[in-house]
Amino acid sequence: METTNGAGHPLPYDTYREAIERETLHFADVARGMDPETAVPSCPDWTLADLTRHVGALQRWFSTLLTRLVQEPPRSRELELGLPEAAREYPDWVAAGVPAVAAVLRDTDPRAPMWAWGEDQHARFWARRMLFETLVHRVDAERAVGRDSGIDPVLAADGVDEFLVNLPYAGLFAPAVTKLHGGGETIAFQCSDHTRGTGEEWRVRLDPDGFRLMPRPATDAVPSEAQSVVRGRAADLLLLLYGRRTYQDDAFEVSGDTAPLDNWFAHTAF
Repeated sequence: METTNGAGHPLPYDTYREAIERETLHFADVARGMDPETAVPSCPDWTLADLTRHVGALQRWFSTLLTRLVQEPPRSRELELGLPEAAREYPDWVAAGVPAVAAVLRDTDPRAPMWAWGEDQHARFWARRMLFETLVHRVDAERAVGRDSGIDPVLAADGVDEFLVNLPYAGLFAPAVTKLHGGGETIAFQCSDHTRGTGEEWRVRLDPDGFRLMPRPATDAVPSEAQSVVRGRAADLLLLLYGRRTYQDDAFEVSGDTAPLDNWFAHTAF
């Protein structure tokens, strides 16, 4: 599948580094003191203990990749996690890993070439990816324990961008993505926030041989009409793309043909 990065530039590297620390500690605070066997509805068959273990393990794994600046896909994901025996201690274990993760991110040149499964073959890919893995799972945890969730609109808009830029490469672990195609239909995801440049739009085209993120039109250009349009706040769009919301929710204004949307969401969950 071909892709062209039609969206904006990623945020500054330090923004990711600082946000990862905040989001990780926030996640740990949400999970701390809760029943580890609490079901996580947005992660089927997972308990809060499973989710917490996943977040901590993934951060340690990403940190290992960054430390080694790996140049090819790892053959093994075996890693000494130091996981506590009691699941109730998992949140403290996640929080205890924050200084080490922060040190790795601080000491890594974000422009260093390295292997990544997505579009950007540099160390900065993993910081951006780590942030949105952590942020979305923080929302998962909050929903599981009945708490309200808030997402910074600037981070959310960047998360939408990160998801769409990298989705064409996600067949490695989400094989349904490789079967996403169409007849030239265009889907527009429109961000209704207009704070600090987050009033953005991303367009994807479904072609017979796959799909691609379309390049941004010139500022003075009149964009062609999309067959399907979903408009909503950046935070809601982010959760929509990650399968935590549906486009039928009241949070979205939907216009045009919904068949391309059904095709899209049937193939993009991971």
